[in-house]
Amino acid sequence: GTESKFGFDVDYELNQFLLDGKPFRYVSGSFHYFRTPRQYWRDRLRKIRAAGLNAVSTYVEWSLHQPSENEWHWTGDADLTEFLNIAQEEDLFVLLRPGPYICAERDFGGLPYWLLSRVPDIRLRSSDPRYTKYVKLYLNELLELIWPYLRGNGGPIIMIQVENEYGSYGCDIQYTSWLRDTMKQKIGSRALLYTTDGSGANLLRCGFVPEVYATIDFGTNTNVTKNFEIMRLYQPRGPLVNSEFYPGWLSHWQEPFQRVQTAAVVKTLDDMLSLGASVNMYMFYGGTNFAYTAGANGGEGSYSPQLTSYDYDAPLTEAGDLTPKYFEIKNIVSKYLPLPNVSVPTVSPKGDYGPVVLTPVVRLFEPRGRQLFETVVVEGSKPLTFEELNLPHWLVLYETDLAPSYSDSANLHAMARDRALVYVDDHLIGTVSRSHNIYDVSIEKPYGQKLKLLVENQGRLNYGSGLRDYKGVTEVFLNNARLPGPWKMTGFRLDTVDPLLTESASPSANGTLYDGPVVLRGDFVISGQPLDTYLNTVGWGKGVAFVNGRNLGRYWPLAGPQMTLYVPAPYLRTGQNQLVLVELEYVPTPREIKLQNEPILDYKARYSNSGDNSYNIRLLV
Repeated sequence: GTESKFGFDVDYELNQFLLDGKPFRYVSGSFHYFRTPRQYWRDRLRKIRAAGLNAVSTYVEWSLHQPSENEWHWTGDADLTEFLNIAQEEDLFVLLRPGPYICAERDFGGLPYWLLSRVPDIRLRSSDPRYTKYVKLYLNELLELIWPYLRGNGGPIIMIQVENEYGSYGCDIQYTSWLRDTMKQKIGSRALLYTTDGSGANLLRCGFVPEVYATIDFGTNTNVTKNFEIMRLYQPRGPLVNSEFYPGWLSHWQEPFQRVQTAAVVKTLDDMLSLGASVNMYMFYGGTNFAYTAGANGGEGSYSPQLTSYDYDAPLTEAGDLTPKYFEIKNIVSKYLPLPNVSVPTVSPKGDYGPVVLTPVVRLFEPRGRQLFETVVVEGSKPLTFEELNLPHWLVLYETDLAPSYSDSANLHAMARDRALVYVDDHLIGTVSRSHNIYDVSIEKPYGQKLKLLVENQGRLNYGSGLRDYKGVTEVFLNNARLPGPWKMTGFRLDTVDPLLTESASPSANGTLYDGPVVLRGDFVISGQPLDTYLNTVGWGKGVAFVNGRNLGRYWPLAGPQMTLYVPAPYLRTGQNQLVLVELEYVPTPREIKLQNEPILDYKARYSNSGDNSYNIRLLV
């Protein structure tokens, strides 16, 4: 047949990319479609293009598209082909990063949690056939779907990444070569396969895959030439590429919000572009980790869950607004690439919907609360993990009886993953926390009482060697003797909440919630077209918020630095709206929460309450 005029290749003689046979370089921005409602995809992509960028880079999140083994999901906010269509319409090429592992500060690095329940000793990111069996199904499904979108077929996808910074994790060359062949089998030469690794010879050694184009990533305040010399050790010819240049950075709970100075960003960007390099900025638009999608960093003895906001101090804010950093970057890019004739709004108007009064509707532990929200109930001789219970996320309540004891106090030891509220006879007595390495709570007079452990999965590790991050409690000891059980386990997924009717006899709830979490509800009215807004959680404890049934994600103002949850306008409606909070720890007086027009992501001071609450607050933090 005739040679297609479309294609994307490497010219190793002249160290450049060839797009449809002509010299080409990209300046790209990362934007993950799964971090904002699809109604906003075009807006964000247009703003990326308007900055002079000619490409967008996105991960594909396996766990989103295959939430359980027999379920595929490619519609709504998971409609990847629609995202690719819009990117092409907005004149952007696409760098696709399908993993299967993506890191991305997402729960379990984008791997589906159910891999852990299939085979407890599964070797992730390796040639373990029990792992690759599922990877192959996923890749075949994905690559068939995107076939028409490959550049060789006239589509926008010019490059596809093999694995993700694999050199930082392992050295199973059999695995990475198998991934390469599995991808090649499906895409042929219709797009270019590439790898990305940190800028270190030791990282490239295991991350590099023969016959796959090797690139590196690095941030600001570094010697650009020296970094590219490391890339050259494994990729001696072809264009220079930084696949993750960081104009911002990620943040965790209980630490200051991370920022990267604009001056440093534009200087390093200019240095790279002046060398003829192609660059992708990670992130150009960050967005939000809605629901329970945020991951965590950590390893032996450390655990730091990531924020719900993925603002990232990126050139576009969490709500997609242009920052001074955006304009400075656009200014540098314009020296190297022609700016398109595209106008975009600088800042979208935000809603100031005032205080919402919340009414307690039901306690989670009372029969009606369980009936409304429990998704799995199991009795067993030993406590089971979330994964054994087939529960992807949020809470499991473990209940058992304490045998009669004759001492006046006892030490309870529970290795919780990741945080547990400990109740004896329905009264909160303390917290165990993986983040703080606190696994012991003392119990006064433990005479034949009821024990409850409410364990929260705060997000599976997404980076490093501790990926097999099982949640829940497996062993509980009282004075060094294992509790014999039996155990009753109740899982609360709380993905969404259906409309809640207010109970006539609503429970009282103020201050520290000694007798368990409370579900609260409040209504608010929007006149006219709904706007983006921010839910200000200052004064509350820890929990999850829902608007019109949609899960906005976790809030934890006691820990900070994030105080506001981003509420996208597509989640709202003209007229009556419903806000629901599942609050685990603390309810302020008055029971109000504000919908405001400004975000607060870097609140420095810890929440404090004058007077007698200091002990309770300390107990929780």
